[in-house]
Amino acid sequence: MKWCAIVLLALIVLAGCVGEADYSPKPRGYFRIYYPEKAYQQYNDGCPFTFEYPKYANIVPDPKAKNNPCWLNMNLPQFNGVLHLSYQPVTSKKIFNELVEDAHTFAFKHTIKATSIDEGYISYPDRKVYGLYYTIDGNAASSVQFFLTDSTRHYLRGALYFSNEPRLDSIQPVLDFVKKDVDVLIKSFRWK
Repeated sequence: MKWCAIVLLALIVLAGCVGEADYSPKPRGYFRIYYPEKAYQQYNDGCPFTFEYPKYANIVPDPKAKNNPCWLNMNLPQFNGVLHLSYQPVTSKKIFNELVEDAHTFAFKHTIKATSIDEGYISYPDRKVYGLYYTIDGNAASSVQFFLTDSTRHYLRGALYFSNEPRLDSIQPVLDFVKKDVDVLIKSFRWK
């Protein structure tokens, strides 16, 4: 009986050793992403600006900004993301400088996780739309931030966030897709 148990144990051990020797774990998988067709609609809803945004997005007032009806969230439900848009009237040069400095500060708060932060100038003099576009690379919470202004009366800040753990390698395809929509928003933006 003792010999049977030893032989059985030896067979189990040998059976466990037989097979592929170069086993490697499978890489982590990600969900398949379906991209909607690019189509845009006009936002023109009681705020002092208008722009085009994707049909797959929906714009709602920011629930945290009850006193600011032109603080908006452009929700991107299939990508689990949101573009926060916050409008402020410019009432003085001091206020304008504070708003521009705030945009810079908010963008550079991501320095801890970012590998680089690039600034690009936005200038459409025919529509009096000027600003800065921040491209934040790396595993930062927000990869795109910008502000638009006419330098005298209006100021709008935008920040794109995804409700996922920020891993650039997994979010990059979606980010590239959504950045094109942010570019359309900026290029079509007009003050009323």
